[in-house]
Amino acid sequence: MKKNELEALVRENIRSLCPYSTARDEYQGSLGVFLDANESPWPTGYNRYPDPHQKALKEQISAIKGLPAENIFLGNGSDEAIDLLFRVFCEPGRDNAVAISPSYGMYAVAADINDIRMRNVPLGADFALPAEALLEACDSRTKLLFLCSPNNPTGNAFDPAALEALVRSFPGIVVLDEAYADFSAKGSLRAKVLEYPNLVILQTLSKAWGLAGLRLGMAFADEYIIRLMSMVKYPYNINQATQELVSKALRTPVGDKIAETIAQRGRIAAALPAYPFVRRVYPSDANFLLVQVDDADALYAHLLADGIIVRNRNRVLLCAGCLRITIGLPSENDRLLQSLDSYEKGDIHR
Repeated sequence: MKKNELEALVRENIRSLCPYSTARDEYQGSLGVFLDANESPWPTGYNRYPDPHQKALKEQISAIKGLPAENIFLGNGSDEAIDLLFRVFCEPGRDNAVAISPSYGMYAVAADINDIRMRNVPLGADFALPAEALLEACDSRTKLLFLCSPNNPTGNAFDPAALEALVRSFPGIVVLDEAYADFSAKGSLRAKVLEYPNLVILQTLSKAWGLAGLRLGMAFADEYIIRLMSMVKYPYNINQATQELVSKALRTPVGDKIAETIAQRGRIAAALPAYPFVRRVYPSDANFLLVQVDDADALYAHLLADGIIVRNRNRVLLCAGCLRITIGLPSENDRLLQSLDSYEKGDIHR
């Protein structure tokens, strides 16, 4: 898709939107007498509104991710970016979106909230990417295609070449959610946003960076899409405390923690098949394992009663009999295995 074709995908009212602006959009200094925003003048550390454009934090993320700051959007979690993409590109009650299934549930929730029909396309055998079926599900009103790689809850990452081919073939916006990419050897297509104007990459600081409580999500895209998302978002969507704490956290590399999580993932994946009630441990490129067992509801109840919280995916499409187990600290993983030992011996908690 060429850049000049992007504009035709945008809702007409968004193209003509006059966004909310502040006097500080016109003032570039850091020192001044701020009498513009009706704030309290008494210093508390947080008496001033935060930078609505998160300039300093974007520059820091730019250096880490290797993309210009102009290609970065920061949201209140990735969920804000998902919602904004519907609001920018999809006309309520008219347009539709396509997504793989099973996948992250917020794609469908955001579609429902925005009155956009979601067309779900089941994954293929062994959770393979159904590329042809995804394209066949589209029509002239299809604006967004949601993909998640590594996928949640299946854990597998798709072939980067196949994903890139979909970006080239799809006539709308391809949203590739890479929340778990830090745990995958297949890496990221993040740099491709400079090549494909219709590609949006979602990433998060909630997983590998351990900042789930701060709710900072990232979108990487063509500069035009970033401008549109920034026009539609609420003015001060990332609070000052989050900007400061994220900036501090980003100064400490997390490579060792990622490596330990991957090692523990391998340890648990190797241990689980020894239990007679485990039918299958699916390969994972994420920080979790999808595990098929004889009686998912019973095992889930046992673990919950034993103080171990996993995710029961038994009623999710293609995941019958499955639990999704996040990889924890070594001591937490030890507790999981101990609880599975007691379940095997018949010492079942209810």
